[in-house]
Amino acid sequence: MIKVGIVGGTGYTGVELLRLLATHPEVSLHVITSRSEAGMAVSELFPNLRGHVDLAFTVPDVEQLVECDVVFFATPHTVAMALVPELIKRGTRVIDLSADFRLKDAKLWEQWYKTPHTCPELLEYAVYGLPEVNRQQIKSAQLIATPGCYPTATQLGFLPLLENDIIDPTQLIADAKSGVSGAGRKAAIGSLLTESSESMKAYAVAGHRHLPEIEQGLNLASKQTVGLTFVPHLTPMIRGIHATLYGQLISAVDLQSLFEQRYASEPFVDVMPAGSHPETRTVRGTNTCRIAVHQPQGSNTVVVLSVIDNLVKGASGQAIQNMNIMFGFDETLGINVIAALP
Repeated sequence: MIKVGIVGGTGYTGVELLRLLATHPEVSLHVITSRSEAGMAVSELFPNLRGHVDLAFTVPDVEQLVECDVVFFATPHTVAMALVPELIKRGTRVIDLSADFRLKDAKLWEQWYKTPHTCPELLEYAVYGLPEVNRQQIKSAQLIATPGCYPTATQLGFLPLLENDIIDPTQLIADAKSGVSGAGRKAAIGSLLTESSESMKAYAVAGHRHLPEIEQGLNLASKQTVGLTFVPHLTPMIRGIHATLYGQLISAVDLQSLFEQRYASEPFVDVMPAGSHPETRTVRGTNTCRIAVHQPQGSNTVVVLSVIDNLVKGASGQAIQNMNIMFGFDETLGINVIAALP
């Protein structure tokens, strides 16, 4: 049994961590922090946790956090970097769900997040927490940077093609749609029901913060620098990412077999039968990425459909998957759940 702390327990990723960790057989929830809700019972803010989480929110305190075996940061960007160096120094393992440690290049991070990085020395030290790529490094890591939701769906869809050098890496397109929860649990006009319902729109076409993260991961899989056009969209649903990915084939291969073999031993990647069209509702609340690969009209274009729950495999579930690997638990422990339908 390990002691777990959560910094930032009031957002959507925070409550998703609580929902999943509350029934994890190897976890004891030790501390949950929130400056704005300090003193409030967790179950008062989130009634779905009544009878499962008997803690109150507290102000973040390093002395309390270092009592934990691992601390999750479910916080806005720049919050983790203020506390993580001290936790690392004192031997606590950290899993960060924000973007603070995802990019290896501090100048690139500062370019996209418009603020100085206060502990750039930890960027190389952090392990990028995509288990399907970095499982061995995750086992011994002290600091995990949990991938973003768009980057998870996009990388898992493109990786088999780039690793086997069968598409032109300079002509990649990711057309991705996200549910409104991806914007976070905050008061914002664009997230209001009357603004987002019955409408869909593209945004950040000129450049989204997840672009350099996706490119970083794809570059490691490719034999040359990738050229990626990434266009995110806001979709009128609560949860889910649907990424439609396009590439140009440069060699003939059995695409279905390629994907099935690449992910045969991956517990949370489901390669669907040829001709399938995965739906976001089939992964709602789960840590699964469902993938289908197509070659329309036998052309040189390959189309990969990749769906995840942005709050689970795109955030909190993947973070717990990393925790399981770090502590030598069964990788699926506490997160091997079935999607709720309808």
